[in-house]
Amino acid sequence: QVQLVESGGGLVQGGGSLRLSCVVSGNRLSMYAMSWFRQGPGKEREFIAAIAWISGSTYYEDSVKGRFTISRDRAKNTVSLQMNSLKPNDTAVYYCAAVPQYLGPPFSASIVGYWGQGTQVTVSS
Repeated sequence: QVQLVESGGGLVQGGGSLRLSCVVSGNRLSMYAMSWFRQGPGKEREFIAAIAWISGSTYYEDSVKGRFTISRDRAKNTVSLQMNSLKPNDTAVYYCAAVPQYLGPPFSASIVGYWGQGTQVTVSS
């Protein structure tokens, strides 16, 4: 069992920044890549970024490369997503997720083992 609790969403102007955090707890975390997904209005849930819990290897969806940075702090059991140069089409509910590492990359919603509750990010134009 893995529990994930996100925080840090909110309203920001286009071009601005936000930092999302996810507190991770549970067993056998080394088996997972901690990930961020998002689901915009009328859209399917999509992969954004992942980080291997032990090695720290990172993976990004092309549209966020160079703008978003995923990181993890194993001492504090947290995963963060720093989002810069935000655009209106980044508006979505953002979910922290634990993906069994042996299943990816690529990462998709269908292979996620555990989900957080989500946090809303709204980017105004």
